[in-house]
Amino acid sequence: MKRMIVLIFLMVIQFTMDGQFNPEDFKAMKFRNIGPAGMSGRVTAIDVDLSNEDRIFAGAASGGLWLSVNGGISWKPIFDDQSTLSIGAIEINQSNPAEVWVGTGEGNPRNSVNVGGGLYKSIDGGKTWKLMGLKATKVIHRIIVHKDNPDVVYVAATGSPWGPHPERGVYRTTDGGKTWDKILFVNNLTGPADMVVDPSNPNKIIVGMWQHQRTPWDFTSGGEGSGMYLTYDGGDNWKRLEEEDGMPKGDLGRIGLAFAPSKPNIVYALIEAKENGLYKSIDGGASWSLVSKKNIGNRPFYYSEIYVDPGNENRIFNIYTYISLSEDGGKTFRQIADYGNAVHPDHHAFWISPSDPSFLLNGNDGGMNISRDGGMTWEFVDNLPVGQFYHVGIDNEFPYNVYGGMQDNGSWGGPAYVLRSGSIRNSDWQELMFGDGFDVSPLPSDSRYGYAMSQGGNVGLYDKVTGRTQFVKPTHPDHKPLRYNWNAALAQDPFNDCGVYFGSQYVHYSTDCGKSWQIISPDLTTNDTTKQKQAISGGLTIDATNAENHTTLLAIAPSPVTEGVIWASSDDGNLQITQDGGQSWNNVASRLPGLPSGSWIPQIEVSHDNAAEAWVVANNYRRNDFKPYTYHTSNYGQSWTRVADDSQVDHFVCSIVQDDHSPNLVFLGTDGGLYISFDKGKNWTHWSEGMPNVQIRDMKIHPREGDLVLATFGRAFWVLDDINPLRKMADNGIELIDNDFLAFDTPDAYHVSTRSYEGIRFNAQGDFNGDNRWMGGARLSLWVKPGDMDDKKEKKKKDVLVKVTNESGDTIRTFKRSLDDGLNRIYWGLEEDGIIFPSRRERKPDADLPGGMDVLPGTYKLHFAYNGNMDSTMVEVKMDPRIEWKVSDLEAKRQIMEDYSQIIDQARESWGKINKAKKTLKLIKGVLEVQQDTSKVDMLKHLKELTGDLDSLETLYFNPQGLKGIQRNPNNLSSVLGGVRRYVNSSWGVPGDNAMNTISRARIETEKVTSAVTSFFNEKWTPFQEKVREMKIDLFSVMEEKQE
Repeated sequence: MKRMIVLIFLMVIQFTMDGQFNPEDFKAMKFRNIGPAGMSGRVTAIDVDLSNEDRIFAGAASGGLWLSVNGGISWKPIFDDQSTLSIGAIEINQSNPAEVWVGTGEGNPRNSVNVGGGLYKSIDGGKTWKLMGLKATKVIHRIIVHKDNPDVVYVAATGSPWGPHPERGVYRTTDGGKTWDKILFVNNLTGPADMVVDPSNPNKIIVGMWQHQRTPWDFTSGGEGSGMYLTYDGGDNWKRLEEEDGMPKGDLGRIGLAFAPSKPNIVYALIEAKENGLYKSIDGGASWSLVSKKNIGNRPFYYSEIYVDPGNENRIFNIYTYISLSEDGGKTFRQIADYGNAVHPDHHAFWISPSDPSFLLNGNDGGMNISRDGGMTWEFVDNLPVGQFYHVGIDNEFPYNVYGGMQDNGSWGGPAYVLRSGSIRNSDWQELMFGDGFDVSPLPSDSRYGYAMSQGGNVGLYDKVTGRTQFVKPTHPDHKPLRYNWNAALAQDPFNDCGVYFGSQYVHYSTDCGKSWQIISPDLTTNDTTKQKQAISGGLTIDATNAENHTTLLAIAPSPVTEGVIWASSDDGNLQITQDGGQSWNNVASRLPGLPSGSWIPQIEVSHDNAAEAWVVANNYRRNDFKPYTYHTSNYGQSWTRVADDSQVDHFVCSIVQDDHSPNLVFLGTDGGLYISFDKGKNWTHWSEGMPNVQIRDMKIHPREGDLVLATFGRAFWVLDDINPLRKMADNGIELIDNDFLAFDTPDAYHVSTRSYEGIRFNAQGDFNGDNRWMGGARLSLWVKPGDMDDKKEKKKKDVLVKVTNESGDTIRTFKRSLDDGLNRIYWGLEEDGIIFPSRRERKPDADLPGGMDVLPGTYKLHFAYNGNMDSTMVEVKMDPRIEWKVSDLEAKRQIMEDYSQIIDQARESWGKINKAKKTLKLIKGVLEVQQDTSKVDMLKHLKELTGDLDSLETLYFNPQGLKGIQRNPNNLSSVLGGVRRYVNSSWGVPGDNAMNTISRARIETEKVTSAVTSFFNEKWTPFQEKVREMKIDLFSVMEEKQE
């Protein structure tokens, strides 16, 4: 009985293992990061190895941890496999720089803040990471490693801004992170905003505790929990500093702290209070006095940090909207980094070299900057692609373009790939509108024009060519106030090229590209006036930037199937649908099972086949609920199925897209990366192979090319080329990959013309190089079922034999490629079997023929044979749509190439005679050298003469061997024959007289050379053959003698 149970169990395990999607087996489907990096993203933390200041760590708000080992020339992401890419703090153990601590969760609680998932440690310089706990703290803003005992580490856990929770406070470990003690806690709304240690006394620590809370409609900084705390014994005991110690009267807010390294008795503090001020202590933090209230910052909730020159206690850097410098201990400041010297504003991270204080590193909302002269001039790091995109748009150009708006970095458009040598560069991207960027939507009929947005409902109709932007933000006809979200709703009408929808609390519709608008809905939000006080949001310091605008529309989604069916959703939990173009609306939010009332509903994905079908993404993390909420309806919202919860998805959901071709194929964009379903949302798999676990705010599938395009909030744009393999699995069931061998559908392939480099050819490692697509022909996707580990150890790579047949069934191309387990991507170059040119290199008997003439446009079948398995697929070959061409011209060109092939055959045949003769002479020479015969002297002399003749004939084909230096001889036959290809192949039409001249010359030169070869063999080689026969050489005895 036990044996039967075990057998059944093993059968179940095998069944569950078979037919499962493992992203590692699909690593050949490579995600491409296309940028841009010219406008980067928020850098929140920096630390440097003091024993090697070329080794720099930089952390992004939501883009992960990056390492440079060459002083900032090039960067590498080293944290992408972790569950969160939001970096709040970096601390290197300077006594052992291989040990690096990273706290996750950004400590600047703006409306788009990303929280994290604990504290990480690396003991190998960032190659590998281990989660050391504190996962529930959500935000870690500071880390201190005890300089004398690195097993003692202090962590400032600011905590989630989205609600009260008890995990906030200061933590300490004394065993290298194995266990943790909370050593400072105030209340559930208060966490450390800053924490600094006395450089001369590692047990003396000052902490600025900050009471704050953010809601979807408000932010409050300050309260009774805020204050400054001081310990002299490593955190066993703390003293809260009061008004008698120099603290400001009343409630305090955020506090930024800095010791003067050269004189640790001097400490500076930026303190948010009723009146914000810069304070100074001259007794190590025990007592304080006000220094200045001027030029010290304007948004303390977002930036409240101050840094002191390691060698000069009076030289202070204050980083806020700009970077300001004081030379007199904070009494006066002057700006050294602002719009005037083209440095992005809003600064969050700073580092000053202790050995050379003129060496500065700065992190801001636009990325990272480096100064080598104390901040007078700056170099922008333009190869750090950590942009935070809210949306993605696409057009149908060739190549197609990708569009989107970035947090605090404008709206941009650029190519998904370039038909040019090299990579995608920052210069390929065009800014379309400034400000905090959001949705960008090109017009379907002419991508020269489109809509771009900035915060608070600002929207413009741009012209990419002239740069002109027409402001088209809707106004109310009765001049009533309109409420626009920070990230307002925008959608184009699928039935009217100039029709566009825009959302305030109403749905606005324009038929003339935004010149005029009509309101086609009532207020579709809850219109809760208690949540409409954004003008006084901020707490101690007002911060009203449209970020807290509430009771507004977030998404509008018109059906592309049935005109008049429109969905709309709000930031306060409403989900509305109209089926009559806006005359009546139905709120179906209450039918969403398990969704808390008032949740944020940022995205609606409508079906392209069924007007009744839609997908809805909701999230509630802005109220400290980080569960995933995603729903599906097929009856206009009358009933819903929850298709994503925390049983399969580990992160809250931001976006969803359903494939038009294979409705079962659905992608989910979450705070922790990409998920995929092959069964319409019943089951989900996290896809982290080759794709960082970054928040994905929006997704599109390109209708022509079948690419998945991702807008990430922290790592710019990514593209997954050709999802046809995933489509086939969704259509036929995941069990499809139980096949030993399989060929997936092949996308259309293009004969394309590509440009050379632009701007810089050899750009070395200091520039951004976005991943370009390989355009070398038809992309073929082949599946080989992975074996178990034992099989893999014994298994040798096998080749697949590929045969290409035309519409007549003729085999026109045959080649082999090596395959790995899992999905493979190989290419057919859209050519026929070619001809073999004369060459000194010996061809292997089983070598593939080189590629030959380009195939004509049409349909081709590819046949695959692999390890006893057979399969096939079809491909449609097309011409570059940017180029005018005629079939008759291409056919004429083919005929010319066939004539050219005959010339090559003639040249190769004559070269073959020379090559064979040289081998024969070498063999005979070996025989003669061991033969005991006086006649060999004359024969060896003859051999030498013949070898010289053959060498002379060889130089008619190629450059001399062993030549010192470089020689490019345009007159040898190899150069003449090769020149024909340059002229003929570069022609899209019938080759002109110039090209025909090269063929004429090739024919004449070939005839000359072959005539010389023929003369040699008739006049010299034939008599030589007779002499050799007369010598009656015993080849076998010679071979025995040579072996001895």
